[in-house]
Amino acid sequence: MEESAHRRGDKKVVAVVGGGLVGALNACFFAKRGFEVEVFETREDIRKAKVVKGRSINLALSHRGRQALKHVGMEDKIVSKGIPMNARMIHSLSGKQSPIPYGKKGQYILSVDRANLNKELLTEAETYPNTTLNFDHKLQDWRAETGLMTFARPDGSKTQTQADLIVGCDGAFSAVRKQFLRRSRFNYSQTYIPHGYMELTMPPRNGEFAMKPNYLHIWPRNTFMMIALPNLDKTFTCTLFMPFEEFEKITTGDEVIEFFQKYFPDAIPLIGAAALRRDYFRLPAQAMVSVKCSPYHIGDKCVLMGDAAHAVVPFYGQGMNAGFEDCIVFDEIMNQFNEDFSVVLPEYSRVRVPDDHAIADLAMYNYVEMRAHVNSKWFIFRKHVDNLLHLLMPKTIIPLYTMVTFTRTRYHVAVERWHWQDKVINRGLLLGAVGAAVGGSYLLIKNPPEINKLVITAEKIWNKMAALKTPPRVGAASQI
Repeated sequence: MEESAHRRGDKKVVAVVGGGLVGALNACFFAKRGFEVEVFETREDIRKAKVVKGRSINLALSHRGRQALKHVGMEDKIVSKGIPMNARMIHSLSGKQSPIPYGKKGQYILSVDRANLNKELLTEAETYPNTTLNFDHKLQDWRAETGLMTFARPDGSKTQTQADLIVGCDGAFSAVRKQFLRRSRFNYSQTYIPHGYMELTMPPRNGEFAMKPNYLHIWPRNTFMMIALPNLDKTFTCTLFMPFEEFEKITTGDEVIEFFQKYFPDAIPLIGAAALRRDYFRLPAQAMVSVKCSPYHIGDKCVLMGDAAHAVVPFYGQGMNAGFEDCIVFDEIMNQFNEDFSVVLPEYSRVRVPDDHAIADLAMYNYVEMRAHVNSKWFIFRKHVDNLLHLLMPKTIIPLYTMVTFTRTRYHVAVERWHWQDKVINRGLLLGAVGAAVGGSYLLIKNPPEINKLVITAEKIWNKMAALKTPPRVGAASQI
């Protein structure tokens, strides 16, 4: 059993457990501050692996994540490898496509490849001379009192190391968080939603994208949906979200095609019938979990960030962005309290918990919006009203999606403001409708129309309706 030094010289040692997106970015933040940084990752180095294990849902990078990347000089490099998505593109059952912009002109989110982003962040972390990356290190145990950690290696050996601060960035099923669960006054909940997800690939057509690339494509079908995000290799990654029992009903290739013909007919020629028959059964549908906990720290020795603190379902596109914002919020609090961990950690919990709980709830809400509400004429009308009011009063009325995606307004503040705005706008629309009705009635009373003209107009409308209801002639083609 090996043991590493607690400190190297007079520098504090920060151990980042987890070399995923948030862990790798955190390593850059701490290294930039001059700490000795040790990153411990359970998996092998994904930059050398032939097959990268783990989730592959495409990521949507927005303002919060970009600000965190900018802080460590990585924004431009990552943005250059992303594809801008200016709007949602809604695919109706008939094949009609309707765009719903995300924000004002020029505002967009970026489709980025998870594995490539992770590789870039690990490589950046390695450029700091005070950072060491340790792969194939599985955390078995750690001590909150001393910061002593025990790691298991693939060959059966164990390694011990000690740190001044342990940063748990090891995902929704965090090994670091297990110690928190053994302590009193730690709140924890996890919720699996009844829907799973399955990924399919839409190949290029004649060397180009099979659909318009600068959109997040959505096929909303009320109780389930499919989305597609563009990739640099001109493919789209399609993700089908559906209740597990619906996935399980489909057991043969023919049933897959029947299902797609019924709900996503325009996608069959784009994905390919043969590929659908094959890929649907390649992997079972994967589960999605939402995790909430508090506080995020133990004393001055350990703090949780990213999915270890707040795993969220992927329907607001904020999982990675919230995790990246964790890094920048912690860094801002480090500035505020001069890197005193005994003050920084409790303040981080106080500030961040309400925001992460708010985005977890919003992500749940947005699944209903994406799969059902976008089909509603009222939803589209309200989007136009909100955007118009935002244009007229940019500081007073700000759409929820704009606050969440294109600003760093605290999540819980955005939700509170959204509820207030919603109430005010709905009341305004109601008063406007009542005012229009009263005004119209007043004009009719002041200037009553000639009754004969009204009768003739009513007859014309009735005749037109009757003509519409007349059944088609035998042999004539009827339209649905």
